[in-house]
Amino acid sequence: MDFTDFTEDQVNRYARHILLKEVGGTGQAKLLNSSVLVVGAGGLGSPVLMYLAAAGVGTIGVVDQDTVDLSNLQRQIVHRTASVGRPKVESAKAALAAINPDVTLVPHFERIGPGNALDLMARYDLVADGSDNFETRFLVNDAAYFAKKPLVSAAILRFDGQLATFKAHETDAEGRHGPCYRCIFREPPPPGQIPSCAEAGVLGALCGTMGSLQATEILKELLGIGDSLSGHLMVYEGLAANFRKIKVKADPGCPLCGDNPAIRDLSIHEGAGDGRVCAAG
Repeated sequence: MDFTDFTEDQVNRYARHILLKEVGGTGQAKLLNSSVLVVGAGGLGSPVLMYLAAAGVGTIGVVDQDTVDLSNLQRQIVHRTASVGRPKVESAKAALAAINPDVTLVPHFERIGPGNALDLMARYDLVADGSDNFETRFLVNDAAYFAKKPLVSAAILRFDGQLATFKAHETDAEGRHGPCYRCIFREPPPPGQIPSCAEAGVLGALCGTMGSLQATEILKELLGIGDSLSGHLMVYEGLAANFRKIKVKADPGCPLCGDNPAIRDLSIHEGAGDGRVCAAG
């Protein structure tokens, strides 16, 4: 779609984007022609999905095998009380259709794993990780690297959150590249070391804070505007109302993107567990 093809309703719907010189009609058309795969329709995935739909990202895939539970509704705002018991991907599809009929929501009612991750990612321009366990978080990082897809990843626990963009597959003229998730966190922590959200809790609105920041970084990457968060880790401490932006570099010893990688495919993830953890690192 080109900006000249916009209907009057579309011009009105996206007027505040079109007014931005960094976006304009050309950028809005680019969003409508873009696609994003969102891993998880939970606390982080909910605001990401809703803001991407409102922004007019043309195709949004969401992969999640869970159903809506009453305990989800304190933070997973894409779902409604009437959706309890319904697959989250179907609940999200209905919500996004109500927000913006321009958008196509593609539900993937399955768990992302080593057998389907690369095929799923191949269909989209960018991957957004809002998963709630370390096994999935490391899998998504590795798969995005092999699929050569930008990855925008967020995590939350209690009152704190973190956010990063990973594009280790992209190199500059001198062959240098940014870090991947494993450059910062080499491997999952031992089981039980980090409590789950079910054990430690999470402030519902924190999911909105981090999910909105995540959606902003996704839109920046799709539009090619501003400073990419690649090469940095943003940490938010909710109780202190404090943001920290930490510079991180690619690790030459990284087993995935380092000088002598030991991980060359997704077979390392075969038979991984299913521990659900909301935090990362």
